[in-house]
Amino acid sequence: MGRMYSSGKGISGSAIPFKRTPPSWLKLTAENVSESVCKLAKKGLTPSQIGVILRDSHGIGQIKAVTGTKVLRILKASGLAPALPEDLYCLIKKAVSVRKHLERNRKDKESKFRLILVESKIHRLARYYKTTKALPPSWKYEAATASALVA
Repeated sequence: MGRMYSSGKGISGSAIPFKRTPPSWLKLTAENVSESVCKLAKKGLTPSQIGVILRDSHGIGQIKAVTGTKVLRILKASGLAPALPEDLYCLIKKAVSVRKHLERNRKDKESKFRLILVESKIHRLARYYKTTKALPPSWKYEAATASALVA
């Protein structure tokens, strides 16, 4: 099956390692990794940015292999989880930037079309997060207040 918003039909993507145990050369314990995750979250980094930093600078390929829990679950346990889910936050941020671009460039029809696609993704994702109780049932995306959400 093809993509919904582009012409691609590919199935390529990254694959996680088959072994679910931490590598033998890794000397960090689960407590150390959890502390560093919380420390990076206090600096204001998103869960995916935390994973990239721990992979690149500490050599931790999979945080779940070391700690037994995922980054977002560690953050939720320590009360540092973001209010909005990260993918929804990024889509809202993109919609705000496209809307700002459209204020300066009124005739850009391509951007207007892309804004419609991004906002429909936001509405679909919000509907999913409401059913999974990640968002309150009264939460609603509004373009006028969206810039306040990502500020």
